[in-house]
Amino acid sequence: MKKVNVSICTGTTCYLMGAAHLLLLDEMLDPYLRDHVEIRGVHCLGFCNDETKGKAPFVQVDDQVITNANITKVLDTVREILETES
Repeated sequence: MKKVNVSICTGTTCYLMGAAHLLLLDEMLDPYLRDHVEIRGVHCLGFCNDETKGKAPFVQVDDQVITNANITKVLDTVREILETES
């Protein structure tokens, strides 16, 4: 099974809007998911300047962009991707 890449925007706006909490995602993953997810903070995903992209914080899970991201949305997306892989 492949690894799912999770990129959490840590630019100022995203960080203040909740990305700081999202960086704790690895602590909330169950052991099964932890082995299949790679989480990293990135300086900026570049979505803040495009109003059509939605609201911060932004997270990119593989090629899917999550707007107004929270732990639940990110975990649901990760699980969905892993389920389609198997």
